[in-house]
Amino acid sequence: MLPASKRPLSPAQLPHSPPMASLLFLPRTTPTASPRAAARPRAGAITCGPRDNRGPLQRGRSLSTEAIHAVQSLKRLTAADRSPSAARGAASASLGRLLRADLLAAMAELQRQGHWSLALAALHVARAEPWYRPDPELYATFVSSSPPSEAAGGAVDALVEAFLEEKEERRGGGRLSESEGPWVGVDVYKLTRLVRALVAKGRARAAWRVYEAAVRRGGCEVDEYMYRVMARGMKRLGLEAEAAEVEADFAEWEARVSPPARHLLDEMRAREESNKTTTTA
Repeated sequence: MLPASKRPLSPAQLPHSPPMASLLFLPRTTPTASPRAAARPRAGAITCGPRDNRGPLQRGRSLSTEAIHAVQSLKRLTAADRSPSAARGAASASLGRLLRADLLAAMAELQRQGHWSLALAALHVARAEPWYRPDPELYATFVSSSPPSEAAGGAVDALVEAFLEEKEERRGGGRLSESEGPWVGVDVYKLTRLVRALVAKGRARAAWRVYEAAVRRGGCEVDEYMYRVMARGMKRLGLEAEAAEVEADFAEWEARVSPPARHLLDEMRAREESNKTTTTA
């Protein structure tokens, strides 16, 4: 006879188990998060911002496929001959079919690569387009990108003369009325940028020609910054008489400024002086 510990259990002694059908209706238990998982930080949305203080791309900086091919073609055609006549002919053949944005972008790219004479040839092509207007900012980029040579300095002076002639031709061609004038409503920022570029390149006479045509004869309303740039630039470049005339124009402009605006100017000057004193101390 088997001992009691090894005897098989009777059906009454077996543990009770629920039927299979009842298992389908048992409530589901929601798994609880572990303390380690709860302490883990949730991943948030990842955003990408600018890595430095550079602004967005300016118009005319990005090159399309057509502009890239046109620039490459122009450089190939002028590889053996870079004379002005050859460059103009090659530019007309390579850039003549470009749209406005592509032509401006190609012009800026040629300046960036140091092909200043080819950029001038591209400007010659742009002058023949119906959308072209003499823009001081466009000419300022040419002055700023000009190479430091005497020949380039003469080309800058000729470029400024061409710009002034184009402004006068707009009046002579009947595009503007006598009351408007070619300089009325010109963007002061762009005009100041052109004058600053000329002063920085040491082209004092060209800067004075622009100032005289736009401000003294053309009636362009400029701000205090333009007068200060011209006065300091003329003094630094040795044109004392022209600097005195600019200072006289500035004094006359200050007398015409309304009293509230003059008070604002005085406050700005006092603030600048206090900032300089604080920085020096």
